[in-house]
This record gives sequence, C-alpha cells and structure tokens, in this order.
Amino acid sequence: MITSQEQAIFKAKKEFEMIEATVRQAAVNGQRIDLFEHDLWGQVLNLGCKLMQAFVELQGSGDLGSTLEYEGRSLNRLDKLHDRRYVSVFGEFTIKRTVYGTRETQKHEVIPLDATLGLPDGDYSYLLQQWDQAFCVQGSYARSQQSIKSILNLGQSVRSMEAMNQSMAKDVESFRNSEPPSSPGQEGEILVLTADGKGVPMRKDKQQDAPAKYKRRTKGQKANKKRMACAGAVYTIDPFVRTANDIVDDVMRNNRGKERPKPQNKKLQAELTRVIEGVEVKGKEIIFSWFKDEVALRNPHGKMAVVCVMDGERALWKKLREMDLDVVTILDIFHVLERVWDAAHCFHPEGSQQAEEFVTVRLKRILEGNVGRVIGGLRQMATKHNLRGSRKKRMDASVKYLENNRTNMRYDEYLAKGYPIGSGVVEGICRYLIKDRMELTGMRWRTEGAQAMLDLRAVFLNGNWERFQQSRIEENDRKLYPYKELVTLKFKNVA
Repeated sequence: MITSQEQAIFKAKKEFEMIEATVRQAAVNGQRIDLFEHDLWGQVLNLGCKLMQAFVELQGSGDLGSTLEYEGRSLNRLDKLHDRRYVSVFGEFTIKRTVYGTRETQKHEVIPLDATLGLPDGDYSYLLQQWDQAFCVQGSYARSQQSIKSILNLGQSVRSMEAMNQSMAKDVESFRNSEPPSSPGQEGEILVLTADGKGVPMRKDKQQDAPAKYKRRTKGQKANKKRMACAGAVYTIDPFVRTANDIVDDVMRNNRGKERPKPQNKKLQAELTRVIEGVEVKGKEIIFSWFKDEVALRNPHGKMAVVCVMDGERALWKKLREMDLDVVTILDIFHVLERVWDAAHCFHPEGSQQAEEFVTVRLKRILEGNVGRVIGGLRQMATKHNLRGSRKKRMDASVKYLENNRTNMRYDEYLAKGYPIGSGVVEGICRYLIKDRMELTGMRWRTEGAQAMLDLRAVFLNGNWERFQQSRIEENDRKLYPYKELVTLKFKNVA
C-alpha cells in the first residue's frame, strides 16, 4: 500500500516528468520563447505546490501518542485529523494534523505539526504575506492584488490584503523597540531631528459625521476631510561648514549640492492622532517622544551636537520645548526664503531680475545673522511705498513670520559649526512616505488602516523590510507555540 508520503513524492516526480516532456516538445515544435516561458512558469508553480505538499507529508501528522502531558495536564489526542488551509507562493493545499485537547468541542491546545512547521496564525504563508505587502506599501491594494495574481496566479481579495496589512502592522512597534543602536563608527557627528505635518484623506465616520443636505462647496473647500499625520525623521550627518555666500550660490544657483555629506542611518516615522488604549493620543506626541528616545539611544554620552530643523509651525516648536531636550533649534531656510520672495513680489513682478536681486541681498543678510536689519528694512519699505490691500497683507505676514522665528534664525552660528539648515529630508518624507501612497487616486482611509499603512511603509522605506519580516516570524512563533520545545523533544523520542 502506498503511503501518503510516497504518494506526494510520486505526484511531484510526475509533475517534473511533465515539465521535461514539455521542454522537449516545445524545442521540437520551435515554440516562441516567450510562450514557452509563460507555460513553463505555470508548470513550475504546480511543481512547487506539489513539492510543498510532499515536504509537509514527510513531516507526518504530528502524532505523539494517545495522550500528551502539557502544563501539568494530560491532553487527549482527538479522534480525527484536522484540516488546515495553507496558501503558499506556489499555490493552495491542505495540511492534515493531529490535535491535542480535552475534547473535540473545546480549544485545540497543542498542535504539534503546526509548531514544527512554524505555521502562521492565518492561512497565508509568511513569504506570501511578505510579497503581498511589499506590493501594497508601494501601490494600491487593487493594483497589488492584480500584480500578485499575474505573477503567481493566486486570487486574493482586496479585503484580505487590507486585513493582512493591519495584522502585520501590529508587529512594527515591537520590532522598532528591539532594534539595536547603530555603531558609533557608522554615525555622523551631528544628530538631526526634523518633523512636519501632512494631511491624509479620511472616510467619513458615520457615527460622528451626520448626513448633510447637498450644499455647494465654497472656494478651496475639499470634498473629503483630512486628518493630519505628523512625520518625523532622525539621522546623523557630518558637519558641512559654509559661508553665507555658499548658501546663496547653492539656493539661488544650486552650485554646491553635490558636496554635501549624506545623512547616515536615517529613520522615518509618521503618526496619526488616534485612540490608544481608550485615550486619544496626538501624532505629534508620539513623534516627539520618539525623538527623545532616539536622542537617548543614539547620543547616550552627549558627544554629538543635536539639532532640530523645522518650518515655522508653532505647535511643532511648542511640542519640542515640552520634551525638554538640549537641542539647537533651526528654522528651515527654505521657508524663510519663501517669505522673502513674498516680500519681493510686493515691490517687483514675479520672475523679474529685480525680484531675484531683492531676494539675494536679503537672504545673504539673514544668513550673516542680520535678521533684525532685514525685518526693519522691510517695514520701512512697506511704509515708504504705502502698501495697501493684498500687498500689505503679504508683507505683514512675511515680517511677522520672520519676527516670530528670530530665535531660530542664528544662521551665522549654524553655518560656522557646519549644521544643516534645511528641512528637505522631512519635506521628502511627507511626499514619499505619506502623499505618494496615501493620496493615490480615490484613496480614503479609516484611522486604523491609515496608521497600519504608514507603519509598514516606514519600515519598507527605512530599508528594514527583510529584518522586520524575520523578526515578526520569530516573535509570532514564540507567541503561537509556547509548547514548541516540548513538541521537539517528544518528536525526538518518538523517532
């Protein structure tokens, strides 16, 4: 009588023989190579599925005898084998397992084969989950589903991929907490913190948003509300000493960009305001608490200079002060530049040589530490030219912005010490971590799903995808199979 193990191996061998015959026949027929490749890939997937089945069959069902002692109790082997669906990258098949418990209708307490194989909690293999979500963090669920189907010929629902995303994201926090600090030799001399906000389009909450009668939107009003996500980045960088003239050349003519040192060990994170354990927690709170932890982890002896570069959003600077960190505060020079351009256009046409000269002169003065002189000069010009209406409003806004942020505009000191003065890193984060995925055409999110996507996308963009997957598999294995050591020992005795 052929055993199930022998039968599984026999099926795999027959599949391989069919592939061999296909190769020979295609060569005789002079089949076009792309058509052969397509047919071969389908057969290779079938072979892989049969080999997976054979591998599982060779493990047996996990039968360790009629009873099993576990945690001071005697568990019974249930009468029948229990089927489990398993979806691998090669296809779907069924795993038959021996189960131990008190009786059939009660909890299945020990499943030896599941522990031996290290099966995941759900139906989908860890490798398939990894591939699925690598697609999902880069593109829409629907497009990811189509891509996986076209490659692996596996039909998965969009809903299942969304559920997989949220389930996987639950392991991100423990992974972050387990990550060791970078080696000091791999770090730059300056530790940089930077944060900004970006809206995420949300679905309407039926409980909070009562149905409204149709009403035409006002100018600039959006059809869907957004929830602000706070994005943060932490990295180190070597000093880059420059002069005011260097920055003017860089900003106005982009001459020295290639000489800049590159950020080291950059970490990205984005957090939505949400309810955690029954309490609403602001996204800014999470990001700035993370900043504090990163400073303690990466600069334990205080040898690095710590700088924070952000735009003029007062809520961000307030939150930084609440963290009580010893940090050099720097206003992003590009936001300053925007205000100077606004002021220039109160007197000169956009795109004119006069406007560019106006900006160049004042930018240089600001970089040399003469912020007060620039503010005073702008006020005098506004009075002299008797600005009115929208031009006066723009000038007042520019002057107020500079005045409110003067304490974070000591650019002469920053440049002399080689500190970064632009927040381009976090501007990029808001774009490629949040906007490029969360604002795809038609995207609308629930808070839980949005945060899950942001967590996994950050892991992916941080370059930690493979390590994260391995970490979560090991952690899940410990949680799912606390009896694994017992099963391993029993298997050895049975063998």
